[in-house]
Amino acid sequence: MTSIARPAPAKRPSRRGRSQWSWAWVVLSSLVIAGYFVGQYAQGTLDALAHEHVGLADDYASRALPIRVAFYIHIVSAGLALALGPWQFSQRLRSRRLRLHRGIGRTYMVSVAIGAVSALVMSMFSSVGLLGFFGFGSLAVLWGWTAWRGYRAIRERDIRSHQAWMIRNFALTYAAVTLRLWFGVLILVQVPFAHGADPFDAILTQAYAPLPFLCWLPNIVIAEFMIRRRGLPALHLATSPGTRHPETSGRAAAPSG
Repeated sequence: MTSIARPAPAKRPSRRGRSQWSWAWVVLSSLVIAGYFVGQYAQGTLDALAHEHVGLADDYASRALPIRVAFYIHIVSAGLALALGPWQFSQRLRSRRLRLHRGIGRTYMVSVAIGAVSALVMSMFSSVGLLGFFGFGSLAVLWGWTAWRGYRAIRERDIRSHQAWMIRNFALTYAAVTLRLWFGVLILVQVPFAHGADPFDAILTQAYAPLPFLCWLPNIVIAEFMIRRRGLPALHLATSPGTRHPETSGRAAAPSG
């Protein structure tokens, strides 16, 4: 009796291969957006850029000097954080260049701290009013808080909690990318329904309105799924009195003496 050879099952891409492609996308998109939004405001003064309707220049060109200073500080610090953040998740860098990893981490933390404070100031003058204040203001507070928790965890040598908090923190940093992606999507979905002689301004206004929350809420949800999938200390809404807090489960023992 002749046997019929079964076709070999299709090879699925390995988890490591998928993670490398994901990391490459995050690196590329972060560098492109960081270069783009820093570069566009380096082309002239806010007044000149506002005249050309560049980015957020219209919203901040007429503000008081401290607000304009906060605007530029945020652009530079947030851009630096976005460009440096992905490299902190490179396992090769952590294992082979630990000193470089720590140096990048310190620069990233300082950039986030400065960026979070300046973002909070900017949120008070958002073009979408209270929605912008609460949305971008919440993002600024959480951005700084997660960075602090990550810093405190590594100071306590709680490596696993540090990793979890930095995943959450970079998910918020990456809001600079997802804001622009969502903005493009929300513009495109409105185009088929546009009417009138010049509907573009209305389309832009309606597309930007949900972004103060939409740019970061999905990110932080995805980050929490990633944390749980990797077995890192996850957040819980409630903890029973007899259970150990998840953040302490991965804490490395502190050296004695």
